[in-house]
Amino acid sequence: MKANSIALALSCGVLSACAASSAMRTSADTAIIQSSAAPVCGGIGAARVAEKQAAIETLKAGYDRYIIYNAAASNDIRVTQMPGSYQTQGSASVYGNTATFNANTQYVPGPTIVSGGHHQALGVKMFKDSQPGAAQALSARDTLGPDWQKLLKAGTVHTCT
Repeated sequence: MKANSIALALSCGVLSACAASSAMRTSADTAIIQSSAAPVCGGIGAARVAEKQAAIETLKAGYDRYIIYNAAASNDIRVTQMPGSYQTQGSASVYGNTATFNANTQYVPGPTIVSGGHHQALGVKMFKDSQPGAAQALSARDTLGPDWQKLLKAGTVHTCT
């Protein structure tokens, strides 16, 4: 039970910096967004990070809206079971010339280690509100929510929540 509490606390602590994102401008109004997220975030977490980064890049470039025209996702999650150990407990008794020994051996598995991450890539085309096609595009400010200015100032997304 104590081990479960520790694992939960560690994974919650990891969530504070469980993702990374970057952008590469490919033209004045297009960009490729890449994100990676910890296993606990899942593929959806990596997609959310990429979506927010696309909105940030749109606003940083002086645009208001964007369309995701291409996407790719992958993961390289691995789960490794570390070696365990055996614990033997027993008791011996002697009665005259007779000795008996009772023992119980229990295998205790080693810890499980989860590594790797979820990855998302997006191709993004950006629009100003006045441009043709902007009506079909997503609002960058709406995507980021009411704290969009704070996220824009940070410049990159580091959490999958």
